[in-house]
Amino acid sequence: MNDLEQFFFDNEHRLIHKWRHYFEIYDRHFSRLRDKKINILEIGVMHGGSLQMWQNYFKGNAMIYALDINPECKKFESENVKVYIGSQEDKKFLQELAKELPPLDLLIDDGGHSMKQQITTFQQLYDKVKDDGVYLIEDLHTSYMKFYGGGYKKSKSFIEFSKNFIDKLHAWHTKKVPVDNFTMSTHSLHFYDSILVLEKRKMSAPFDVKSGTPAIVDKNADMLLAKPPDIVS
Repeated sequence: MNDLEQFFFDNEHRLIHKWRHYFEIYDRHFSRLRDKKINILEIGVMHGGSLQMWQNYFKGNAMIYALDINPECKKFESENVKVYIGSQEDKKFLQELAKELPPLDLLIDDGGHSMKQQITTFQQLYDKVKDDGVYLIEDLHTSYMKFYGGGYKKSKSFIEFSKNFIDKLHAWHTKKVPVDNFTMSTHSLHFYDSILVLEKRKMSAPFDVKSGTPAIVDKNADMLLAKPPDIVS
């Protein structure tokens, strides 16, 4: 078990409710941040157990900001935990929150899981995450559930919304998709059962390189790279 699992199964903490496979995903993408002074925003406080888990995992190095719609969650504030009360589907509220928060190393969306909440939060707060930060949305299986506004292949689900990220990541190679801030700030997408992790990094147009001496004559070898990225249709 990794350290997150060890803490979870210790039981000497407030209630935490997670799918079992999440801990491996967290550790895979968060471990490089453990020894740094970082800022975290967790959306969805519930019983406050995960706030304790992050404090433990990041060895007290994290300033944790949290958001929940339930005013009772303010009681979980401490020296390095600040709790905001508001709705994550309220665009204006999130815009004001973004002004108050420092640049984020990590954002975890474990809020209400509705389509409007997940999409609105992403649209308003993705740019708040640092160039080398991580944005994680969990419980994406709600994209297939009518109760949350989802449904298989439903255009307004977060799963369908996030499929557009794949095209944006490849925008350098087609005129059909504009190179935008997402393209220039997103290094990779990692889809798991119920989780999407976006790892950020400053990006520029890709270019190919060669090394070594050709061993055969191949007239088609360069066909895939024949067109510069700016003229590929």
